[in-house]
Amino acid sequence: MADEGVDLGTIGLFSLVGLPYVLKFLWAPLIDAAPVPFLTRWLGRRRGWLVATQLALLVAIGAMGLVDPVSTPLLMALAAVIVAVLSATQDIVVDAFRVETLGETEYAAGMANYVAAYRVALLVAGAGSVAALGVFEALGVASSALWSWAYGLMAVLMSVGLAASLFAKEPADSARVEDQRKALSWGERFNHAVVSPFAEFITKPGWFLILSFVLLFKFGDAFAGAMVAPFAIDIGFEKAIYAYVANGVGLPAALIGGFAGGVLGRIISMRIALWTAGILQMLSNLAFCWLAWVGPDPGALGVTVGIEAFTGGAGTVIFVAYLSGLCSAREFTATQFALLSALAAVGRTVLSASAGFVAASVGWVPFFLITTLAAVPGLLLLVWLGHKKLLDGHNPLRSIGKPQENQ
Repeated sequence: MADEGVDLGTIGLFSLVGLPYVLKFLWAPLIDAAPVPFLTRWLGRRRGWLVATQLALLVAIGAMGLVDPVSTPLLMALAAVIVAVLSATQDIVVDAFRVETLGETEYAAGMANYVAAYRVALLVAGAGSVAALGVFEALGVASSALWSWAYGLMAVLMSVGLAASLFAKEPADSARVEDQRKALSWGERFNHAVVSPFAEFITKPGWFLILSFVLLFKFGDAFAGAMVAPFAIDIGFEKAIYAYVANGVGLPAALIGGFAGGVLGRIISMRIALWTAGILQMLSNLAFCWLAWVGPDPGALGVTVGIEAFTGGAGTVIFVAYLSGLCSAREFTATQFALLSALAAVGRTVLSASAGFVAASVGWVPFFLITTLAAVPGLLLLVWLGHKKLLDGHNPLRSIGKPQENQ
């Protein structure tokens, strides 16, 4: 859009297309309850929805590349929203598939690989699509069609997910849940899909404290992360240098942090793992204060980005493993995990939306000190959860050799 001359205000408003990730719990019950014609019968409850969303995304991403954002900005917005809704829906199914497929002893390795794959995907879809523009231009593609070709390439890459869905094994509980649903009336199915997931969750001791903790645990990290790129440019780094360091240092640091978080979660309790991740995430924000004092030094930028990416990667693995362990009822996995992950996303979307105004008002060093303090409410809730013994024994990463309870 910037290449085509769309004004910055309009581009900024397009950040709102991320709202489906916050609201996805509203249609997650449909994923839990409704079959996809033909595909569910052929592939199963979860893989049927995976293939359906991936096929739809392939078409939607390709179509998005055919829209002119200058002459038809509203049509581009509509296309972006459609892609976001389909992508959020795919996330619902992937999360449910992962939670239902992995045994308790496999959460650590599963989450580490999940975070690693997600980081690689971001690199391919971001820097990869920009690099593809240069290749297509060298091949003689008209400048007016370059972005359409890039979007087309990204659409084709959806075939990777399709292949994975077709070759994967359906979770073992899927057939049992489907058989149970067939005996229900439509009214009972609605109640089972829409009411029961939330009713089951609020039977957990301290459920309101748990939801508050999920909302606030990564808030400080997200609040700072929203302004990292503008901060680096504002203190004097060239865009090319920042992009090089952010990808060259940030990606491997995040991958290492993710695997470190998986190992950490296997050897200590969930309570201590969450404390470790929370404190590391909070202290990592102070590195940006140091960078603001040092100034535009590439080495200092590399250290700061590396610290932030490592702690963020480790924290994500431990936090999402905690969320996975909360979804114990296999009938409602998609709905409950969508609710928890959507609540966690509020911190990095709605609550973090004011980050730019705060930074502009107080300056960079005070801003990052504020983001450090923003992590304190989550840690206070962690104290309360520990005091109420709501974390004791809740570590799916450490259940090595223990028999799984029947759900």
